[in-house]
Amino acid sequence: MNFLKYSILLILFTLGCQNIFAQNNEDAHALLKEGVQLNDQGKYAEAIAKYDEALKLDPNNLYADFEMAYSLFASNKGDDGIPYLQKVIAAGTSLTPGAYDLLGSIYDRDNQKDKAIEAYNAGIKANPAYQRLYYNLGLVYFRYKDYAEAEKNAIEAIKLDPKHASSQRMYALLCFHQNKRVPALLGFCSFILLEPNTVRSVEAYNNIQHILQGGVLKADNGSTTIQISPNDSKDMGILNMGISLIVVSGQTKKLTGADLFEYELKSIFELAGQLSEKKTEAEKDFFWKYDADYFYKLAQSPNIAAFARLVSLSNPESTQWLRDNPQKASDLMNWVKTTERGF
Repeated sequence: MNFLKYSILLILFTLGCQNIFAQNNEDAHALLKEGVQLNDQGKYAEAIAKYDEALKLDPNNLYADFEMAYSLFASNKGDDGIPYLQKVIAAGTSLTPGAYDLLGSIYDRDNQKDKAIEAYNAGIKANPAYQRLYYNLGLVYFRYKDYAEAEKNAIEAIKLDPKHASSQRMYALLCFHQNKRVPALLGFCSFILLEPNTVRSVEAYNNIQHILQGGVLKADNGSTTIQISPNDSKDMGILNMGISLIVVSGQTKKLTGADLFEYELKSIFELAGQLSEKKTEAEKDFFWKYDADYFYKLAQSPNIAAFARLVSLSNPESTQWLRDNPQKASDLMNWVKTTERGF
């Protein structure tokens, strides 16, 4: 009888603990949810307090650890979040690549370049399909003016998420910094396709105009920043020269305004596409497959006029043209949706 009595007591005690544990988990989840809402409102201190309470109830809640680190980072206390991220990383769950990404951002903000790069690369090793790691790694290299390495990561970011406008923009800027003017121009066109009516798209259009006018970015010492690899130099030379000839040709034809811009884009797209046609598939890298071939198709379609106006949407003339030609604008969008774009 005593044995049976103690067995029943043990079962009741175990069930009671399970109920308390389950209740703690539910309470911790509720606190975590409140913390996320507070974080989204910019109330980081209040959010951190909620996560702290959640972790007291459920010390193994990795989501609370991650959100704690994120709110600390957002409140400029990123270093305090590192132990929480290390705990998440050690657990080896689906949160691991995101934790590496945040860890890299903490080091990057602290100007610890090598540690930031190490964290991002570790995250990529843990999950090669995590797009933000490549994008943020590219930003680190960009800031430290390693444009070639930054470009490689921007390309990987685009391959994983072609609709990520910031990756498209970064790729274009990186090409611009290397005086690869046609890849930069086509990169800005890709960005504007995704983000046609923002402050950044106006900046991108201005960059395109700067490229057409023969401008190149300058280094801090005033010299031109050209970092074209030997393998790219011949093709880039032809394309850069081609821009100048096309601009002169358009002026010779007495074209102005949106009509001139349409002619310039169409001609540049055709030049890049014709050069690409002369290459074997093995010879084509990202630029030739993703940009040159794609925009060559666009140049050969009846949608180039609408595209030129979309890119130059900040100009009242182009805005009015699109208003007056809604069907052509719709046809362009349908072409974009249905036309394949390879890597």
